[in-house]
Amino acid sequence: MMSDQRKKLHPHKFTLWIGLGSIIMMFAGLTSAYIVKRNQGNWLEFFIPVEFYYSTAVILASSLTVHMALKAFKDREIPKYRRLITLTAVLGVTFMLLQWVGFLELYDKGIKLEGNVSGSFLFVITGLHMVHVLGGVVALLVMFFRAHRKSKRVYSSVGIEVMSTYWHFVDILWIYLFVFFLWIQ
Repeated sequence: MMSDQRKKLHPHKFTLWIGLGSIIMMFAGLTSAYIVKRNQGNWLEFFIPVEFYYSTAVILASSLTVHMALKAFKDREIPKYRRLITLTAVLGVTFMLLQWVGFLELYDKGIKLEGNVSGSFLFVITGLHMVHVLGGVVALLVMFFRAHRKSKRVYSSVGIEVMSTYWHFVDILWIYLFVFFLWIQ
């Protein structure tokens, strides 16, 4: 029988789930406002840059590598964990770079934050997602440096579990936004 302590949700995980709920509500509100505003007319149609397709594949791959990194950590396969967390961090940075290039392409085509409201919505919504991805990349880099430090290690999986959950969340959020912009655009 599990002790009462094992049944409790770790405070870091609880805080993460509260934060994720808030982020979901924010993006639900923003995408709802996008739909309402789009139906009011004066909406500029535009194509999603090809870099957003590539970045989608990259973030999906990073979700797989972070999942494998968590499994390797729990199995105490530390060299494998180090490689996978490093690869996940590289993929996270690559996602951000591809998104940046996509934004530059949109800007070059006249889709700007201060222009038509459709461009403003696109930049605000995807920009806010990028801020959340940046938070995930910072967490990945923290995990990377912890994995490669020489001092005594603590083998608690809570940190990697929280970071992994958050990373999967920003992945799912991007897929939602990507599909949303493809279908609603």
